[in-house]
Amino acid sequence: MRKFYALFSREVRGYFHSPIAYIVLIFFLIVSGIDFYFQVSFMNQRQVQYTVQEAFFNSVFFWFAFVLIFPLITMRLFAEEFKLGTIEPLTTVPVRDWQVVLAKFFGALVFYVILWIPTLLYFAIFLKVTNEPAAHSAGAYAGSYLMLLLLGMFYLSIGCLTSVLTRNQIIAAVISFCAITLLFFLGLVQFILLDVSSETRDLLGYFSAIEHMGTFSRGVIDTRPIVLYVSMTIVMLVLTHQAFQSRKWRL
Repeated sequence: MRKFYALFSREVRGYFHSPIAYIVLIFFLIVSGIDFYFQVSFMNQRQVQYTVQEAFFNSVFFWFAFVLIFPLITMRLFAEEFKLGTIEPLTTVPVRDWQVVLAKFFGALVFYVILWIPTLLYFAIFLKVTNEPAAHSAGAYAGSYLMLLLLGMFYLSIGCLTSVLTRNQIIAAVISFCAITLLFFLGLVQFILLDVSSETRDLLGYFSAIEHMGTFSRGVIDTRPIVLYVSMTIVMLVLTHQAFQSRKWRL
């Protein structure tokens, strides 16, 4: 456990010693802040059937920033190690390969969670200024952030896999972005193709991140997306472990 913690601490510190982490943080906070402002301004002008919190987590600005941050967070995880040659000393110390993979994954997950912590201030400020909550219940907040965690785990695991496949960070980021974008738009097919059967529509809806976020942001916790994203995260990490072992033996 101490070896894993040492690797994990190394990964977390690595993010805050890199300028890309602060670029991602500033970019994300600017985009999310603009999104929140626009949603509140729009709702001030007309009657709507949804809350500020639902609008924030289901807008175009939100999904644009959301999909884009994962390649930026994960592109350096393995690719930079292979490029600089620092992976060789790492693989010669007495640590297991799965400890390396999990340390990098959870290091990225911690940074991802840190990105979202400041967004809690948006809702606190809204409550302070308007004396009205941004959501109908605490469950709506919990559901939204739970879905953020589940989606983040899955997309970060995809980024880990793409990063271990190459030593070029840009290539890793492009592959990760394409894979995540394809998965994201897969869930939108049900809204685009009107002539599909109800069974196909239900199947595509099962993989729709937008539909899942819409459900969870209303405070409705469905166990099916939880099982889906946790299981797919495990699959991606197992594939990452296998790819890492394969590349390590070719060094």
